[in-house]
Amino acid sequence: MSGQEYSKRVLVVRLSALGDVAILEPVLRQRAEANPQVLFLMAGPPRLAPLFRGMANVQYIPTERRQKPKDLYRQLSALKPDMVADMHRVLRTIGLDWLFRLHGVRVHSIRKRDSRGMATWRRYDRVFDQCGLKGNVTIGNYWSVKHADGEDRIVGVAPFAQHKGKIWPLEKMESVVEMLSARGYRVLLFGSAAEASELESWAGKYERVESLAGRFGFEEELDRIASLDVMVSMDSANMHFASCMGVPVVSVWGATHPCRGFYGWRQNPSWAVQKDMDCRPCSKYGNKPCSKGDYPCMNGIEPMDVVERIEEVFAEN
Repeated sequence: MSGQEYSKRVLVVRLSALGDVAILEPVLRQRAEANPQVLFLMAGPPRLAPLFRGMANVQYIPTERRQKPKDLYRQLSALKPDMVADMHRVLRTIGLDWLFRLHGVRVHSIRKRDSRGMATWRRYDRVFDQCGLKGNVTIGNYWSVKHADGEDRIVGVAPFAQHKGKIWPLEKMESVVEMLSARGYRVLLFGSAAEASELESWAGKYERVESLAGRFGFEEELDRIASLDVMVSMDSANMHFASCMGVPVVSVWGATHPCRGFYGWRQNPSWAVQKDMDCRPCSKYGNKPCSKGDYPCMNGIEPMDVVERIEEVFAEN
């Protein structure tokens, strides 16, 4: 970007959570391509900077967790934006928006109440419309696998999520790993360093299974995700990371539901594995206790349901 003159500088703010920031990546990428004369200043979590690599007119601005509005303003106003696109709209960013407006900078922000049930990427896209930027974002075709058959079919498995209402019983996911191994798939396991012990035990039991948990930085982890044919995940950030990398996702849903607007970018709705129940969705984020006590929405899904869905994705492609 050195030496490049831009007609406008747009500050884009999405401070958390990881999955919600990841949903913004393809939207910002298309808008940046449609507006090469605009410099987009993307403010978000430090860890996710590699997700926005390769965009010529996007500068990633790492922000610290739980910064007060005045501290955020001090950091971000130094970038001299002409306009702010607030994709978060929480107390911190509302205060930040007020400070920018106070100093004569135009602010456009996401309208959560007016767009309930709308896909999150569409909410982001509407804010860019308000900013007067070119190029409405389009979804395009669903993602497809790289290897339709043969021994180099690679399936990623990310069995964890932030909240209990989103986590399928681990013994069921281990059964999926066992069946995939027996059917000749290569399986890569994704998780944090804290989850490595569990995943390494699976890798030690089954052939063609490797645990990557806690072994790499985020940039290399993204490269490994990009090499997959299919990712198996919960309603978690890994679903969105895989979507950004162009990888089909077979996702398992419990307390939450794709209809709430957090489904993966360019993922076929039929790839979501879920059990129809009158009480679903009982939680937007999966953080509420189960009213029935034992999460039948998750326990009612069987390993073969997931394996069959994976093989359907390969067959479709």
